[in-house]
Amino acid sequence: MTSLPRGARPFADFARHLRRFGFVVAGEQTIAFLQGVALLGPRSMEDIKQAALATLSPPHDRVAEFDALFRSFFYGEATVTVDAEGDEDTEVKDDSGVEREGEQLELRQEESGESASTLEQLGRRTFRNDQDALAAFCRALPSALPQRRSFRPVRTRSRGTLDLRRALRAIVRADGDVPAPPFRRRPTLSRKLLILIDISGSMKLHTDDYLKLAHAAVQAADRVEVFTLGTRLTRITRALRVRDSGAALSRVAALVEDWDGGTRIGPTLSAFLSVPRFAAFARGAAIVLLSDGLERGDHAELETAVRRLGARAFRLSLATPLAGDPRFAPKTAALKAILPHLDDLVDGSSLPRLAEFMLTLARPAPSAEAVWKRRA
Repeated sequence: MTSLPRGARPFADFARHLRRFGFVVAGEQTIAFLQGVALLGPRSMEDIKQAALATLSPPHDRVAEFDALFRSFFYGEATVTVDAEGDEDTEVKDDSGVEREGEQLELRQEESGESASTLEQLGRRTFRNDQDALAAFCRALPSALPQRRSFRPVRTRSRGTLDLRRALRAIVRADGDVPAPPFRRRPTLSRKLLILIDISGSMKLHTDDYLKLAHAAVQAADRVEVFTLGTRLTRITRALRVRDSGAALSRVAALVEDWDGGTRIGPTLSAFLSVPRFAAFARGAAIVLLSDGLERGDHAELETAVRRLGARAFRLSLATPLAGDPRFAPKTAALKAILPHLDDLVDGSSLPRLAEFMLTLARPAPSAEAVWKRRA
């Protein structure tokens, strides 16, 4: 932060101070905080606090902790202790190389005497170098994605509405003579496709196929974003833009560091939504979450994150390999909690079925809860 003015450095240091206590603060939020302080003056410490609350966006259940950290940092009050409840911070890794490091928790000794660690188990992964049968999927995907009308009109010679503003300007320039009145129209665009891939240990048998499908989607359509969810959140879109499948998956293998580890879907989705640039990917997008929904620990954070994600999305779908079993029903507490916020809960047990479903995203869909109630 050597390029910052001396008076602005404490505010940037406060954002780093929050990260050390487990708050997810993106670089864009720190910049917005500095701009907010500059806009407000500030005339008092309360102005600074309100700017911090508005731009750094602490979770509702941690506002009191945020206030205590604010007072300890700016007023020098007693040091704040944070009860992490045995859970580690979620790291967010962008494939452009920008990474936010969370603090690792120390090993703890359980009451039973067995050694337990809440540290994530990181590993590397290799992929089979086989040929994919996804050519038909690549050809069909661009036209199969949901469409929307652009908010930005374009000029056209016909088949549009009269562009009155340009017409009046042309009349003035031509001294009242307009031989060809200008028209404009709002073009139709494909909606964004956001693919979130659970790479925890319980999804190990399906991760390879999911990544191959994601690579095919990135190659076929323009507005596709892909993230992996485990004990970390990693954006892998740029790696998947490499045309050769083997080379792209090799880059993904080197980029992602939490293969086959634990499952922290709720905290990871919360971390995704806390980064403004990432949350913008979800706005108006068709979101496909590839996961079995087996959350570790309390599912309250998962429910909150899915509800927030569904509110931003055009369509939110969960594809679970568990649905490949004819006896499957969403009976776990986590699936029951998120079912009302899903548009689809479908079979993700095989690559052909998943590809077939993704080609139907533009079709109207009843709520997942209504579908499974009828099946029950």
